[in-house]
Parts: sequence; structure tokens; C-alpha cells
Amino acid sequence: MTSTGVIDDYVTGLSHALRGPRGPKLDMITEARDSLLDTAEALEGEGLDRAEAERIAVEEFGPISEIAPGYQEGLSISAGRRLACLLFLSVPLTTLMWTLTWRTLPGDPAAYAAWPSWFIPVSRGLDILQMFVGVLGGVTLLALSRGLRRIRRPRLVTRSLAMLICAILPITLILSLALTYGANGPAKLSGLPLGIPAALMTCASWLLQLYCAARCLRLTRREPGTARLADSITV
Repeated sequence: MTSTGVIDDYVTGLSHALRGPRGPKLDMITEARDSLLDTAEALEGEGLDRAEAERIAVEEFGPISEIAPGYQEGLSISAGRRLACLLFLSVPLTTLMWTLTWRTLPGDPAAYAAWPSWFIPVSRGLDILQMFVGVLGGVTLLALSRGLRRIRRPRLVTRSLAMLICAILPITLILSLALTYGANGPAKLSGLPLGIPAALMTCASWLLQLYCAARCLRLTRREPGTARLADSITV
């Protein structure tokens, strides 16, 4: 049964009060609406008219000002999971692509001799940094899923991950540019079989990481409250 009265107004107001990933938000709103409709139908079956049944169902569900913080925290956790999943999957993949790219360099010793003395240490440092980011993504993903019940303030986990990524991305960009020019510039890189695909994949990954991190920072700007409905949110 559909509703065109109090429940619809309540659900619309709740939707406007929430910010976050569209999919999880839609799932939460749908779940809230279904719960309200079920309650209203049960009350209607007890003899109340439809309008009164919807009003009581909304009152029992609670004011939006009290309900929204729990939903909002769930959305911030969902955003954190998405960022962590992105890091866990994309960073090792791009690192592997660049490893394969450098292995396609000609076996001419003169090509390696032309590299500056800092090239190898910087390359290894970038690999370590990328490995750290990938592992961090995996640990955070685990913490915001199976370990969620043990975390008192998961919002801070999401926010800390986003802030760290915003700090690491410029460093990664600088090191990557240094390696590109240390290997005799973009022209040299473009001549490698995997050079262009690796560069495009890396840029796309960086932009997506930046977008997800910015969204996490926006969603966790304020403490949403103590109520939690996060256990039902999935990536």
C-alpha cells in the first residue's frame, strides 16, 4: 500500500536532512518508509483511519531531529568504507601497473646509467608509500565492517583516513613526477607499451580518491550524535 500523507512528508523531510552516498541513503530511506507503512497498516487494522494511523506511526518512529543523526553517522561510515575499499583495490593495482611499466624498459645499460642517483631510492620510497596506503585501506575497511562494534567513534576513523589521503596524494604526485622526469621525461614514458595506460589509470585513481576523501571530510565535519544505525549499512 502506498501513502500520500503524513508518512510521505516525514520521509521527504528525512531525505532532505541526510547527506551521503546515494545508494545507502536510498536504502535507508526505503527501509524507514517501509517500517512506517507497516506500522500504519497495523494501526489501521485495529480500527484507526488512515490519517490517524500515519500520524501515530510517525510519532512512534521519532522526530527527524532525533532520528537523522543516527542515519547520518551510518552514511559517513558507508562513505569511509567506500574510500577504504577504493584504496585497498586501486593502489596495489596501479603499483603493479607501474612495476610492469618499468620492467618494459630496454635492457640497455646506458638507459639506466642516465638515471639520476636519486631515482632508485625515490622509486622504492614511492612503492613503500603506496604499499602503506593499500594496507591502510584494507585495515580501515576491516575496522569499519567487522570491527565496527568495537569502535566508539567510527566517524573519526572515516575522517582520519580522508585527511591522511588528502595529505599523501600531493606527496605521491610529486614523487611520481620526479620519477617521470628522472626517466628522461614524458616522451620516454610514452614510448613504453604500458606507459600511457598506467598514467591514465593512476590519474583516474587519484581523482577518485580525492573525490571520495573530500566527500568523507564533508560528511564528518560535525558530530552526528550518539545514535547508530550503521550496522545495517553496506558498501
